[in-house]
Amino acid sequence: MARPSSYKKEYAEQAYKLCLLGATDRDMADFFCVTEQTVNNWKYSYPEFFESLKRGKMEADAVIAQKLYHRAKGYEHPDIITATFQGQITDIQTVTKHYPPDTTAAIFWLKNRQPDKWRDVQKIESQNTTTNLNFDVSADATVTEAYGKAIRWLVEVAGMSEDEAKAKVAEHYKDLHLQ
Repeated sequence: MARPSSYKKEYAEQAYKLCLLGATDRDMADFFCVTEQTVNNWKYSYPEFFESLKRGKMEADAVIAQKLYHRAKGYEHPDIITATFQGQITDIQTVTKHYPPDTTAAIFWLKNRQPDKWRDVQKIESQNTTTNLNFDVSADATVTEAYGKAIRWLVEVAGMSEDEAKAKVAEHYKDLHLQ
């Protein structure tokens, strides 16, 4: 006979609140003094617990996504500035604080929303002759760096001479209209 579950009805609400704070399943296991496997079993056995986790994680993720989006595009908000002299408030002004777009947040957002266009490594493939060019080049590599990497790849992997590799890469880059 199976051991009775240590699950309590109030755990669903507690799990929801923990998820809003960013808790992982492991964090919840620690909080409830059980194993992570037990938390996974509760998800299966207690639908209200599972729904609380999903709802809490979705709401927390949505808030963070919204904040990241605002950070990426820049934003403004009203603020109050006070001036003091010898401990006395002499002036109070309402101003608009401006936060310019954050490049790092924008890059992060784009890499996750459009990974094929914005990932760090772009796949370059060409099948214009008998030898295929297929290697990864970082997105911030210059054409010269990519050109050099392609030549090294053809020499080391495809076994071409350096002159053959240079001709092949020149043909490849001509096809991509990069020269």
